[in-house]
Amino acid sequence: MSTITKPDASSSLPEWLAYIEALHPKTIELGLERSRRVAERLDLSLDCVKIVVGGTNGKGSTCAMLEAILLAAGYRVGLYTSPHLIDFNERARVNGEIASDAALVEQFAAVEAARGDVSLSYFEFTTLAVLRLFAGARLDAVVLEVGLGGRLDTVNIVDADCAIITSVDLDHTDWLGDTREKIGYEKAHIYRAGRPAICADPVPPQTLLDHAEAIGADLWLFGRDYNYSGDRQQWSYGGRGQRRSALAYPALRGANQLLNASAALAALEALRDRLPVPQQAVRQGLLQASLPGRFQILPGQPTVILDVGHNPHAAAVLAQNLDNMGFHPYTYAVFGMLNDKDVAGVVAKLAGRFDHWYCAGLPGPRGGSGEGLAEQVRKALPAPATGDDAAGISACADPVEAYAQARARAGEGDRIVVFGSFLTVAAVLQSLGRKS
Repeated sequence: MSTITKPDASSSLPEWLAYIEALHPKTIELGLERSRRVAERLDLSLDCVKIVVGGTNGKGSTCAMLEAILLAAGYRVGLYTSPHLIDFNERARVNGEIASDAALVEQFAAVEAARGDVSLSYFEFTTLAVLRLFAGARLDAVVLEVGLGGRLDTVNIVDADCAIITSVDLDHTDWLGDTREKIGYEKAHIYRAGRPAICADPVPPQTLLDHAEAIGADLWLFGRDYNYSGDRQQWSYGGRGQRRSALAYPALRGANQLLNASAALAALEALRDRLPVPQQAVRQGLLQASLPGRFQILPGQPTVILDVGHNPHAAAVLAQNLDNMGFHPYTYAVFGMLNDKDVAGVVAKLAGRFDHWYCAGLPGPRGGSGEGLAEQVRKALPAPATGDDAAGISACADPVEAYAQARARAGEGDRIVVFGSFLTVAAVLQSLGRKS
C-alpha cells in the first residue's frame, strides 16, 4: 500500500493527482458499480443537455467541433476529454476555459469525502470530479468523451440525451475484444432508449445495429439519415429534415473531418428543439474548433506535423493526410508507441512514406526502449526491392532525442511527422516550449 499522504483542500493539484493515481490497485478497471455508488453519495446530476461521444478515432475532433459550435451559438458548455497532452486541466473546460487548479482540487476533495471505503481508479475518480464541476456550473450543455469502450466506461453513468459513435476499429483489444463486432457491441452501450443515437462509421458492425434496435434507440446512420457533399471550396450537410449549405471546411485538418463534422451536425439536428443553433454559429464554430495533436501542423520550416494516432485505423488516416499534402523532398518519422499497441499494423499503413524512422523509447510500465521499437519497425516494413529504397531506422532514448536528430537532418523544405502516442507528441511539444 502506498504511503502517500492524504491530501486536503489546501493541497496542490499535483499532490492530489499523485494520491489519486496511487489509490487503486489497477490503472484500468472497467465497471460502473463503484462510480455509480459514489455519484449517488455526491447526489450528482447534470441538469442540462448531455451529449456523449464514443468511438475508436475521431472522438476528440467531434467533441471539439460540438463545443465550438455551441459556444458560438451563445450556450454555456462543459467539455470533458481524455487523455490530456501536457496538463491534466486540459481534460475539463467550462465555457471554453480550461479548469483551474483550485476548481479541480475543490472537486477532488468532495469526491474523496464521498467515496468512503469505495476504491476508485484514476479515471473513475477524476471523471466524477469533472462531472461534479459541471453540475455546479449552470451549463446549457455538456459534451463528454468516452474514455475506453462505452458499456463499462465511467462516462456511461451519464444518460446521454444524444450519443455519437464516430468509428469502430481495433484498439484496446485486451479490454474490448479482438473484432469490430465485439468492440462495436461495447461502444453501442452509450446509446439510450428513445434517444438520438448517431453512428458516423460508414460500415457499422452488426452488433451496434442490433443493440440500437434492441433498446429502441433512435438510430441515425451515416449515408441513410444524414450525409455530406462538397467541392474544393465548401461543403454541405443534409440530414433528416435539415440542410446546411455553403459551409467552410473545418479548421481541423485531415481526411476524416467532414465525417466527424457531419456527425456533430446530425447530433445538433436531433437536439434542435432543445438547443437551436443558427447557421452562422455552425460556420464560426467549424472555423474556430482546435485540437492539439490531431494532424496539427506547426508554423515554420521544416514542416512539423503532430499526430497522436496510435492504432492502424488512425495510421491509415494519417497516411492519407500526408499523401494529400504538397511535395516535400524528405519526410522523417519521430515515432514512439506503447508496447501494448499494434506497432506492426501502424507501421504497415505508413510504409513507404518516411525516408528515416527515429524510434523513441517511452516511459512507464507500458513503454519500451527505442531499440525494441526500432526492431519492431524493421520487421514490419516490407523488404525493399533494392538496398537504395530501404528507409533508415534509428533508435533513440526518448521522443525529445528522436526529434532533435530528425531536426538536425531535415532541410528547410522537408517535413517531420511526430506520431504514435499522446506521450510522444506531448514530449516534443514540451521540448519546444509550447503549451498545447
